[in-house]
Amino acid sequence: MIAKVSRTAVFFHAHPDDEALLTAGTMAMLAAEGHRVVLVVATAGERGLADLPHGDRLGETRMNELYRSAAGLGASRVVHLGYADSGLAAGGAAPDDRPPNAFIDADVEQAARRLADVLDEERADLVTIYDPAGGYGHPDHVQVHRVGRRAAELAGTPIVLEATVNRDPLLRALRLAGRFYRFPPDFDLRAFEKAYSPGSAITHRVNVRRYAKAKRASMAAHASQTTGGDGDRTLALMLRLPRPLYRLVFGTEWYVRRDLPPGTRLRHPFDAFPG
Repeated sequence: MIAKVSRTAVFFHAHPDDEALLTAGTMAMLAAEGHRVVLVVATAGERGLADLPHGDRLGETRMNELYRSAAGLGASRVVHLGYADSGLAAGGAAPDDRPPNAFIDADVEQAARRLADVLDEERADLVTIYDPAGGYGHPDHVQVHRVGRRAAELAGTPIVLEATVNRDPLLRALRLAGRFYRFPPDFDLRAFEKAYSPGSAITHRVNVRRYAKAKRASMAAHASQTTGGDGDRTLALMLRLPRPLYRLVFGTEWYVRRDLPPGTRLRHPFDAFPG
């Protein structure tokens, strides 16, 4: 009988709650399989929208939410790299009034070295980042791609997966939903036309329906991000979906692995392990 190999996966995100939206199901699955799961965030998300009376303590609140989310997913460790949330201005750019330690302004080599230290310490077999577009284009997400890819090079991490969404069915679903539902003010359908990745680029389609309950609990842990600005936000809308529909919509998580040929269709993050 061949013993199962336990590996280590590091999930690198820009802000608390990003893990819930893109990789929570995969994290819960790997932890359940006995792999070590480590969650790293660049910032505490202290410039995110929130109606609750957090004041200057929003970052602390969001980190506490992150710890609850990570615990529910089975993560063994949470790391904050210590950068400031760059914020988001109209049109998707970084605002001019961002703090001096904003992640978007960090030297890529220095930031990558910080992450590489974690990868080295953990002897990571895999690290997730974002696609070059940073998903929906948040400046901190684009920086995660740059920093994460360089960190993997420095640490020699064998697998780099770009957490993303299959843009093709997403656009179809959003256009259909727009006929019947008025989206929240923070939702811009046009932004999704160049967001994330086309289906032809995706190499991993990970079925996480068995872990939908854990993914939903991860989203719910980020209560501060369900309201803000003019009312309920997209996260709140996702949590209102009936459970069967939630499992259908969020039952797959997508990744792109650039060292594999186009047309590759894998089901597990550690499939096609190098060597």
